[in-house]
Order: sequence, then structure tokens, then C-alpha cells
Amino acid sequence: MVLSGLFLGTMSMLNILGLTRFLQLGHLGPWPIVVAIGTLPYPITFLCTDLISEIWGEEKASQLVWVGLLLNGWIVLILWLGGVLPGVSAATNETTFFEVRRLAFGAVGASMVAYLAAQFTDVRLFHFWKRYSGGKALWLRNNGSTLVSQLVDTTAVVLISHYGSHVLPLQAELPVLPQLFAFIGSGYLFKVLAALADTMPFYVLTAWLRRWLEVPGDGAELG
Repeated sequence: MVLSGLFLGTMSMLNILGLTRFLQLGHLGPWPIVVAIGTLPYPITFLCTDLISEIWGEEKASQLVWVGLLLNGWIVLILWLGGVLPGVSAATNETTFFEVRRLAFGAVGASMVAYLAAQFTDVRLFHFWKRYSGGKALWLRNNGSTLVSQLVDTTAVVLISHYGSHVLPLQAELPVLPQLFAFIGSGYLFKVLAALADTMPFYVLTAWLRRWLEVPGDGAELG
């Protein structure tokens, strides 16, 4: 329940924060490392689904992914209603709401497609590597699934955010494609580092959950 709550809470937060601000985290050679603020909490969702996949199995992880999609839809509905229902005439700062709403719509629209593709890629690859290794090599299924799914997610979000929602802060005087590749590269680099950093927590939490829930054997799952 805690893992599911953390997953869904993070999804809610990142969809509201989304593309409201872009952060420059340094440089890689001449290229700045720029990520959307909504990217910061996103890697934790893959740790949650990997832990649920490891202990509770593929079906439970897939169910959580679908619940996350419904949550995205709920956020879109509330934001839409907030914009179409009449406001108080004395309100003086509605511009802030509508700007956040516009950016959130762009983020959610892109992330819903990317979310489904990436999370289901993560769950399927996780169990592929689990079967391939016979329940051994936790690092392989943790990183082997997350690194691929994060590339799917980053590429989809950047391309849909630009071509579908036009919310990326591109410089008009520069060619578009190099800027898009820079956004993809920056976002993916951040997520790769986060994925590698969560390998040890994944080992520790998996061992603790197995002891606490009395799940016997490497790779065993709760029925």
C-alpha cells in the first residue's frame, strides 16, 4: 500500500509540476543538461513498480499502472472543470491558474502516452529478465528494464510535448531537431543516473520486504 501510494502520489505531483519550470543541472561539454521539474520525482515510480513486480508479480504491477492512468484522467478532468466553470468576479489572479492549467494539459497529454508505453515496457522487461536469470541477478532486471523504459518515456514525452502541445521552451532562431535531441539526452542522462543510484535501495528493500512478508526463495512472489 505504501509503494502504491508513493507511486500514485508522485504521478499526481509530477503531472501538476510537469513543464512549469525547466532546470539547468550543469553541462555536458557544450551542451546544457536541462530537465523539466516534473522529471525530478519520476524515477521513483520505476523503483515502486519494480518492487511490486518483484514481490507481488506482474499482474499487480500492471494493475497499478492502469490505476495511474485513471489518476491522470482524473487530474485532467478537474483541471478542465476548473477552467470551464465560472469563477468569482473579484478574483484577480486567475491568469496563474490558466497558465498552470495550460502547461499541465501539455504535460499530462504527453505523459499519458509516454507513461503507458514506458511503465508497461518496464514491467514486461522486468519479468523477462527475471525469467531469463531464474530469479537471480536483481541488478539485471532492475536496470535492464528501467534503462530501456526510461528511454521510451523520455523520447515520447519530448516529442509529444513539442509536436502535440508546443510547450517546450525552444529557441526560435536555432534548428528544432538538435534542441529536441538535447532535451531527450538531458532527460535520459538524469534518469539513467537516478536508475543506477536506486540499485542498492532496490536490493535493500527487496530483502527487507521478503523477510517482513515471509516470501521464501530468490524470485518467489506472493500469490
